[in-house]
Amino acid sequence: MAVFTEISAAEAGALTARLGAGELVALKGIGAGIENTNYFVTTTTGKWVLTLFERLTAEQLPFYLRLMQHLAQRGLPVPEPRADASGQILHSVAGKPAALVTRLPGHHQLAPDLHHCAQLGGLLAGLHLAVADFALTQPNLRGLAWWLKAAPALRPFLDAGRRRLLDEELAFQQQVAASRAHAVLPRGAVHADLFCDNVLFDGLPGHEKLTGAFDFYFAGIDTFAYDLAVCLNDWCLNADDAALDEPRAQALVQAYEQVRPLTPGEVRLMPAMLRAAALRFWLSRLGDWHLPRAAALLEPKDPGHFERVLRARINTPWHPAR
Repeated sequence: MAVFTEISAAEAGALTARLGAGELVALKGIGAGIENTNYFVTTTTGKWVLTLFERLTAEQLPFYLRLMQHLAQRGLPVPEPRADASGQILHSVAGKPAALVTRLPGHHQLAPDLHHCAQLGGLLAGLHLAVADFALTQPNLRGLAWWLKAAPALRPFLDAGRRRLLDEELAFQQQVAASRAHAVLPRGAVHADLFCDNVLFDGLPGHEKLTGAFDFYFAGIDTFAYDLAVCLNDWCLNADDAALDEPRAQALVQAYEQVRPLTPGEVRLMPAMLRAAALRFWLSRLGDWHLPRAAALLEPKDPGHFERVLRARINTPWHPAR
């Protein structure tokens, strides 16, 4: 993602050699995103992605990397971390925790249609089923506790109307989180950031096949309904008014339910989960916009986008068709 830490070819080559991943052929920084430092790495044995973690600690990282390994080993199209001779998948480059993972083929579909949304729904349900026997636990680090911590630092940058929206939505989400209905929602390790730019497709136009899902570094234990809501807010968005596009939203959910049917409680709370997902990304984008970190290739995204999504979800609650 954004290049916060610049590394040399010699540093990257030393890692690939130590991991038995071949000799370094090419190293290129990736400019998209705002959390970690990422490079495309080409070696004599294949193509990889090298990530240097700028915020996550060595104590937190095993959860993400083992989750990716767990999913990849169950046949899901997820990058698999490269282990060293002792089986370790967390390494160090330029004094930062680092991982080298397989680079998946394909390209983004930033304007997905029904075909893409349906494939995403099936994949997401498969991910949710596959974590049933994943033993590690770690909370969603961008969940409610983070929202409550981040909000006071961001309120000074907001006008009165936006402060009111933030305060009222935080109060609403606290009520939801404390409810019995929320407590019984199915949950497990979720991606929590499966936007269009974190999924790859390959093939002829109109016949593309989903080839990969990556960037699991916001994953954590949360409700599956919340993970689905994150996807709906990005993959099925009507750009004109931030409403959900009904055909795409239903295609995504129907494909999901062919693999993992939603519970009645998940259906009932979907409007609240859609609001929670919009709030989470509004807050993170406000932070990136108003409290940015230095990076060689940093392009913070407009926080106004998810403010509009949040307002739309409040004004027009959405449920999957029944």
